[in-house]
Amino acid sequence: MKTKILVWDVPTRVFHWLLALSFLGAYLTGEEENYQNLHLEFGYILLGLIGFRLIWGVVGSRYARFSAFWFKPREIMRYLQSLWRKNPEHYVGHNPAGSADIFLLLGLGLISSISGLMAYYKVGGEWLEELHEVSVNIMLAVVLAHIAGVALSSYLHRENLPRAMLTGTKFGEPSQGISRAYAWLGVLLILAVAAFWYWFPALGLTVSK
Repeated sequence: MKTKILVWDVPTRVFHWLLALSFLGAYLTGEEENYQNLHLEFGYILLGLIGFRLIWGVVGSRYARFSAFWFKPREIMRYLQSLWRKNPEHYVGHNPAGSADIFLLLGLGLISSISGLMAYYKVGGEWLEELHEVSVNIMLAVVLAHIAGVALSSYLHRENLPRAMLTGTKFGEPSQGISRAYAWLGVLLILAVAAFWYWFPALGLTVSK
């Protein structure tokens, strides 16, 4: 008998929404000279969040671990074909298409944030600026594809995936749920980002205009 179960722990949900906000903030401030240091701050937060997620993907709860959504290419293709046939297989955690998006976003986030920081501090050549711009644009395309995929999956599965990433719950068998939400770690993650945001000017990481 299916019931409401906890799937996404608090730090995974906090990471998800903070990453979305930091990428949006970095993207919107990337072209304005007056927002240079704000753009830089968003870039640091993006990099820090990805660093946290890489660790949590190894030691985190059941569905947060990379091992829970590591799918082979043929499994991803089979799932995409099932979407086309409007009869996709249901997954309690990340589905194969979503997992591909996540790994792409993590990889592109690392490339864009590291290349951007190196370009800001004049470490390396002009190619870093080009790499930063290209990786950001590809990441934006993946983000838009992810949003479209979430909307499509929500419709086909009759399941509100954005709400699940807010509440952490889905419907499933009781044995499929996780037992701990790790709320304390989610709170610490929020506090760490807030503290960095507040003390950023005092850390000496800004760039002179």
